[in-house]
Amino acid sequence: TLTRAEQHLQMSYSRFRNDGRELEPSMFIAEIQDKHIIPTEKMFLDKSVILEFQVLSFSENRAPEISHVEEDFLRMMLDKFVMSVTALNNYLKCPLEFYFKNLVRIPSPKNEATEFGSAAHHALQLLFEKMQQRNDTFPSREEFLSDFEWYMHRHRESFTREQFDRRLEYGFQILADYYDKYILNWSKVVSVERNIRQVAIKDVPLKGKLDKLEFDGKLVNVVDYKTGDPDNAKPKLKGPSDKEPNGGDYWRQAVFYKILVDNYDRKEWKVTSTEFDFIEPDKKKNYQKIKVVIGPEDITTVTQQIVDTWQKIQAHDFYTGCGKPDCHWCEFVKTNNLAIALHDISVEDED
Repeated sequence: TLTRAEQHLQMSYSRFRNDGRELEPSMFIAEIQDKHIIPTEKMFLDKSVILEFQVLSFSENRAPEISHVEEDFLRMMLDKFVMSVTALNNYLKCPLEFYFKNLVRIPSPKNEATEFGSAAHHALQLLFEKMQQRNDTFPSREEFLSDFEWYMHRHRESFTREQFDRRLEYGFQILADYYDKYILNWSKVVSVERNIRQVAIKDVPLKGKLDKLEFDGKLVNVVDYKTGDPDNAKPKLKGPSDKEPNGGDYWRQAVFYKILVDNYDRKEWKVTSTEFDFIEPDKKKNYQKIKVVIGPEDITTVTQQIVDTWQKIQAHDFYTGCGKPDCHWCEFVKTNNLAIALHDISVEDED
């Protein structure tokens, strides 16, 4: 669309999120500013315009409802649907998030953080696959870093020039240290990138793709790689509480994986724990592996979440959002005038 301008072109972007946090310009804006000298002007809106916008957008937390799709089309989508932990987590966060991500399957925009995480994950996958192909001998640190670099270059379009250089240098540093820390202790009796399907719990079909399984006979430690600050992730590892009655996403992921593997009829595996392996160090430069030991009450809780969510999905209960003020998908629907109705939400729902 930029090339269609004949004489003048104006580009604008927000400097702040709704919650007050500062936004970075998109990589397209950054690249244009990097290659061209263009004048910039801060825009100031009249107070009456701002007030009107605030009244419309922020006076009430209301749950938007979108139009319903044709039954035949919906039936076709649901006939093929199998519950994954991502779908479960998305629905529990907001039914609209589940609808757009897991049914309609709107592509997620690529950004530097997610692509960096994918590059590190790719390098780790190859590290263990090559070990298995080479008589239980791990590749060198240099080869490990080379696989990371290859992925970064292959997905160069997801980064600005500055982002790419910064992430590449940072990745070399943290992955080299990560390799040195664990190379002598990694289990070699593993299965990586394991797809598990054809599992059902209380008539709900389940599936999952697990980063790594570590075996002690038929006992399994499930390993899931995470990027980001481990300390910031700790709330997601907690089970249900008054503040978070559904529990954290990582806790639910750990329990879901145990349910999935324990009910996999093709094998007689039993999960003893799920381990979240943080590839990035914490603020003290320490690498963390956090194990979640799962009890019977956790299994009962997540099984019920799976069944309840499945029943709501089959009843087509996903057209109305959560209404929370920080929900991306509810705001997306409101901002783009996709809502056919706005519903009041209870105090319990807001909490």
